[in-house]
Amino acid sequence: MAGIGFELRKYLDDDSFTGTFKAYGFAGLISAGPWVLSILGVMLIGIVAISQKVGGIEVQQFATSVTWIMGTSLILSGLLQLVFTRYVADRLFEGKDHLINPNLFGALFLTTLVSGGIGVALMIYVFRETFSYEALMVANFVTLSNIWIVVIFVAGLKKFKLILLSFFIGYTATVLLSILLMPYGLNGLLAGMLTGHALLLFMMLGIVIPEYPVKESVRMDFLRRREIFPVLIFVGLFYNLGIWVDKFIFWYTPETSEAIIGPLRASLIYDLPIFLAYLSIIPGMAVFLLRIETDFAEAYDGFFTAVRGNASLQEIESLGNAMILAVRQGIFQIIKVQGITVLALYLLGPQIIKWLGISEKFIHLYYIDLVGVAAQVLMLAVLNVLFYLDRLRDAFWLTLTLMISNAAFTWLSIELGPEFYGYGFGLSMTLTAFVGIFLLSSELENIEFRTFMRKREHLAGA
Repeated sequence: MAGIGFELRKYLDDDSFTGTFKAYGFAGLISAGPWVLSILGVMLIGIVAISQKVGGIEVQQFATSVTWIMGTSLILSGLLQLVFTRYVADRLFEGKDHLINPNLFGALFLTTLVSGGIGVALMIYVFRETFSYEALMVANFVTLSNIWIVVIFVAGLKKFKLILLSFFIGYTATVLLSILLMPYGLNGLLAGMLTGHALLLFMMLGIVIPEYPVKESVRMDFLRRREIFPVLIFVGLFYNLGIWVDKFIFWYTPETSEAIIGPLRASLIYDLPIFLAYLSIIPGMAVFLLRIETDFAEAYDGFFTAVRGNASLQEIESLGNAMILAVRQGIFQIIKVQGITVLALYLLGPQIIKWLGISEKFIHLYYIDLVGVAAQVLMLAVLNVLFYLDRLRDAFWLTLTLMISNAAFTWLSIELGPEFYGYGFGLSMTLTAFVGIFLLSSELENIEFRTFMRKREHLAGA
């Protein structure tokens, strides 16, 4: 995402309130991406549906269906996303950009094949609903799984205004079409969601494909053994599963959930507060994009260019210190901005709950989730720096910590009773963030020595 970050930093260079507002506004919308926009879209569709007196059960079935599609598609695509990202980054570093589009087509073909196969299998063996509902679920699942693959490329381009326009058109179409098709009930809502997401997918492809030459149709080079980093498969799986495992546990605990449609369940007490809390992620993600993905990326490039270019030790130490400073400033700014956001939303909590017409019983869980989401932004920033430093083993342990702790703490919170709901998610994210900071601090200590040792090991292995 550094490509967009460097472009947005031009607004910061204006040194004006308007320029700063534009930079952080655009950065927040781009980095939050489809995840936050989809939450807002589903909420808006639900509000309109209720105002039009559409059956409440159909609105609940729609929201639950979309939530499950979102979570499962992220987990499935997570198996490939980081592996494919690494492949693309390596080819760009080598100047072999002619391989990008053919392998993108290959990744989309593989994603469609696997997600479609899983969807059809679930239709046949698990679901017992109408064919139209099941077909729409499979189509939405396949489309979203492909969107998560294409987003990799979109995040690296500098055409942020065109990207934002695509998001705006795609999600506006999703909401409007869902509302127009609302008289057709649940199938109409899902058809509107499918059309909007399909439009978004093809618009993003229209932005990405012209960036690289197209000399071949489909290639699967990213699946070659020498191109695959197996640890990235586990990191992608553990991260996405770690984000969603608390929801799955609440959904399949009888005391905290109810059956909605087919095998899909939802937790009335848990879902809404945590999804509302996720809207607070925008300011922290904006700082993440402009500071970690820009300032640190620039310092990182300067440091490793000096190492590869045989610069003097004094120059390398100076650039290494600049890189460490960029990390510290980025993390401190994320803590500051996300902390202010949490405080503001904490104070506004009663008004927000009242405005949405939600029971005041939700407010305690909402407060806890705000802290958990803030810690998640910090953990994501640390994880990203570990990726830059090629500390894949540390990323593996960090995401494994996330998955195990979120599952264990969430299960324990349910055992302890309703007053402890949400603490599992909050404690897990906080613990993982601190573990990440510890791992990163250990890596940055004597970074020059560690870098030269790895370079020496690499040369010896070669």
